[in-house]
Amino acid sequence: MVRTNLAVNNKKKILIHSLVFSPDGVSTAYLYNDIAKGFNDQGYEVVVLTTTPHYNLIQENIEKQPIKKRWFGLFGESSFEGMRVLHVSQKKFKSLPMRLICFVYWHIISFFLALREKNISVILSPSPPLTIGLLNLIIGRIKGAKVVYNVQEIYPDFLIEQRNLKSKAIINLLKWMERCVYNKSHATTTIDEIFYNTIKDRFDEQKKLHIIPNFVDIELYRPLNEIELPSNTFLVNDRVKLMYAGNIGHAQDWEPLLTLAKELEEEPFDFYIIGEGVLKQDLENEVKKNAFKNVYILPYQRRELMPHLLAFADIQFIFMSKEMEGHGFPSKVYTIMACAKPLLVCSGEGSPIVNFLRKQNCAKIVTDKKMKDKVSEMVRFLRSSTDKDLKIMGQNGLAQVKSEYSKDVVVKKYIDLIESLLY
Repeated sequence: MVRTNLAVNNKKKILIHSLVFSPDGVSTAYLYNDIAKGFNDQGYEVVVLTTTPHYNLIQENIEKQPIKKRWFGLFGESSFEGMRVLHVSQKKFKSLPMRLICFVYWHIISFFLALREKNISVILSPSPPLTIGLLNLIIGRIKGAKVVYNVQEIYPDFLIEQRNLKSKAIINLLKWMERCVYNKSHATTTIDEIFYNTIKDRFDEQKKLHIIPNFVDIELYRPLNEIELPSNTFLVNDRVKLMYAGNIGHAQDWEPLLTLAKELEEEPFDFYIIGEGVLKQDLENEVKKNAFKNVYILPYQRRELMPHLLAFADIQFIFMSKEMEGHGFPSKVYTIMACAKPLLVCSGEGSPIVNFLRKQNCAKIVTDKKMKDKVSEMVRFLRSSTDKDLKIMGQNGLAQVKSEYSKDVVVKKYIDLIESLLY
């Protein structure tokens, strides 16, 4: 039963416990900003327990949402759309021991801050990290609250494959922790059918596992017309523009991009990479070393500017790394579709992004394993595609987003799930 406009004296309190939240400027933060607003609009009292911004530091966001120190700086507090947000200090130290100390500190302080909250009905948290789910089980038991765990990335599988984790003792500990979180939580959600099939056998009761996809704000991300776009930008030209905007890290495979750019260097194709990340400097060095004339690397841009950048691109590309392709789903797929832009995607057969996009008719999907084969297929696609072809693909994606993956549609699924647990 869906209950709306809950009476003020009967408000249910939801604690959102997340590693990132506003004013941090990363995709999971934006996702949970909207989920929090959805519950708040529905009449729930929402309290957020998170960290201080430490991924994409956007000064404008920080100024709009100032964090005031509490308890002599032990934690901070801010307000987001009228909701209380509690921030525990977290920094991106280069030193692994310092990162671990900071990580443990966040868990300890978060635990005691959660215990201070009265009348918590539900605790909702996304992965990673896996440890947040375990901590919420303890908090939920003490507070008598329902616990919902949202699987955005599959751990420990991701650590084992990408980080080359080999210690049997640590792997066994993480797998025990994973099964404990899945089976002790009142409900677990995951974002894709492939994720669902990967983890369903790790549940004693599979009815606890639900698929709720990620979503996009179609009021922000939308097709823009020529009147809304500046005409004096360097992006206005007759060349075909392929663009990637997001984290420049290990989740992406950059070799196909550079190989493709080299193959098309004498043809009217330009490649734009926008963002920050641990591999940005390496990528810049490769571009400089090989004297690419058609590859441009630009700094991170504010979220509000992304629809304008996407509007100038003809195609958006996403090349998933082999280590990551089975354990993550880039949320930028939805924003690209919402802006009516086609995608060029390289990923393995059966990966979540391929499984999703095959049904949407908005992407050229390349699953070849050999570099020569995948680059040849992309070259053929780019040389043969007309403006009309690309526009049809973009419109297909936009139609799917509006009907299935808009913010309102998906947030309602979270609300329905929570209310099924409470009433």
